[in-house]
Amino acid sequence: MKLCILSRGPKLYSTMRLVEEAKNAGHDVEIVDPLKCWVNIASAKPRVHYKDEVLDYYDAVIPRIGQSVTFYGTAILRQFEMSGVFATNTSVAISRSRDKLRSLQILSKKGLGLPVTGFAHSTKMTNNLIDAVGGAPCVIKMLEGTQGKGVVLADNEKAAESVIDLLRGLNAHFLVQEFVSEAKGADIRCFVVGDRVVASMKRQGKPGEFRSNLHQGGHGERVKITKEERRTAVEAAKAMGLNVAGVDILRSNHGPSIMEVNSSPGLEGIERVSEINVAKKVIEFVERAVREKRTNRTRGEG
Repeated sequence: MKLCILSRGPKLYSTMRLVEEAKNAGHDVEIVDPLKCWVNIASAKPRVHYKDEVLDYYDAVIPRIGQSVTFYGTAILRQFEMSGVFATNTSVAISRSRDKLRSLQILSKKGLGLPVTGFAHSTKMTNNLIDAVGGAPCVIKMLEGTQGKGVVLADNEKAAESVIDLLRGLNAHFLVQEFVSEAKGADIRCFVVGDRVVASMKRQGKPGEFRSNLHQGGHGERVKITKEERRTAVEAAKAMGLNVAGVDILRSNHGPSIMEVNSSPGLEGIERVSEINVAKKVIEFVERAVREKRTNRTRGEG
């Protein structure tokens, strides 16, 4: 099988681990920088060009597209999809998951547990937003933020109003969410592959920090998740259309509360903490999907 890992970071842990496990399984694998690709959008002949060659020989693509290059990266991935190449996560699912507001709306429609969230444009709605999420303290998130950046905990109503006014002055889009104090600065990262949670870990923020992201100084530790947490993570990934996802869950008083569904979850922290070969699980999923696709093609089903 010939695999493409669509990534701008060939030396990143996650990329290297996927390459390692693909080679261990006997597959040919290449790392392709999406920003160095260009596409020829011709009728019935969708192609992806990379340097001096046409990339028309892959069986599957594993996208590891960074937040900052989502638009161009998903355009390249979409071109592969048009050529009939299997993608672990489709361009549509990645774009959907990168839109925090849209993600929450989709998860809400599916009836999955979420923090109470408010979104508004008018400055006249500031107090309504704060009241809607149960008042202060509350969490204010920029829609463009990643890895815990652009997230503020407002301890009181005046602080919340000040942050909201500031963001509106910058013409930034943001959400206001209830603060789940009972989570105590921790969340659960569930790594979903296909229809299973293959690994999980608890991420605990450093003292005095409500954000649990490892990039913000938090640490990971082993955790045993409940059946409800497992089901919630799988259903969240499914709702977003993602085959590979990192689902972040808070343990709230009213059950699992989904914070985010990540379409390009990192492997380093969760492999180290869980001692599970997550990269191998991803490659095995790709193998099954490609085999199934070939079988269906032989039968004339697709």
